[in-house]
Amino acid sequence: MKIVPGRGAVPARSGREILDQVPELGALAQITCEDFDRLPGPHWSPDRMLELARHLDLRLATGAFSGAVVTHGTDTLEETAYLLDLVLRTELPVVLTGAMKTADEPEWDGPGNLIASVRAVVDWRERGVGFGVGVMMADTLHAARRVAKSHTNAVRAFTSSDEGLAVRERIAADALETRVELIDAYAGADARFLRHAVATGARGIVIAALGKGNVPPAMLIGVREAVAAGVTVVVASRCGRGPTAPRYGYEGGGVTLQDAGAIFAGDLPAPKARIKLMVLLGAASSAEAIRESFARSTA
Repeated sequence: MKIVPGRGAVPARSGREILDQVPELGALAQITCEDFDRLPGPHWSPDRMLELARHLDLRLATGAFSGAVVTHGTDTLEETAYLLDLVLRTELPVVLTGAMKTADEPEWDGPGNLIASVRAVVDWRERGVGFGVGVMMADTLHAARRVAKSHTNAVRAFTSSDEGLAVRERIAADALETRVELIDAYAGADARFLRHAVATGARGIVIAALGKGNVPPAMLIGVREAVAAGVTVVVASRCGRGPTAPRYGYEGGGVTLQDAGAIFAGDLPAPKARIKLMVLLGAASSAEAIRESFARSTA
């Protein structure tokens, strides 16, 4: 990123320009640089993420590389990392990183994150152990399924429920079902947005529910209608940590959502539950297979 007067921070440097500012990398590994694109984080789409996965699989299958480091805008980095974690076929290490500060700022963290990422790939390869996709920020290696951007601008914005790496779940998918909506639950919420999603062709809905997986009673009506219309409904939580589960039996509580046919997302946050549902539906998974996959999402 570079600050352009009158415009703010925008992508401006090529991969080679960034590497030229980090000469220390030459002592760590032989680097091949490729510009996949130069999109800011909010411009990434799930389809583009899948294209990146296939590109990485093709390049890493040549035998010319020991792994890959992907630089990425931080706003959607965790979603791209998790999609890669689900669909990449390679056993080689892949680490995503970014920067919370721009290259024009004296505290630019890009070079340090890049150095740490290359070291992580080299160390990973030397150990000969595959652990899924990692995210390296502020000298901490996070598992893709656990990492989240939890602060808007702090250098240590990325945190995870547990440091280190998680057991990887792979899903064989050659396409995504992108017609999956994410709808928030909140005090007084009703069925309007659920009905709109169904009416406009959604094939899946993820609800960022309250607490352990609960919604207001009027929202429950929309869940019942969506499931009856053949739409897969997954219940995540708007809380930062902890699993969802059918615990409460009042109208809108998790037990009534389960009775309505909703699936619980385990400990996946809503944005990642949406990514996973896109992958599962794209793989033409059955309703039972989807339910079983999300049941495995509590680490």
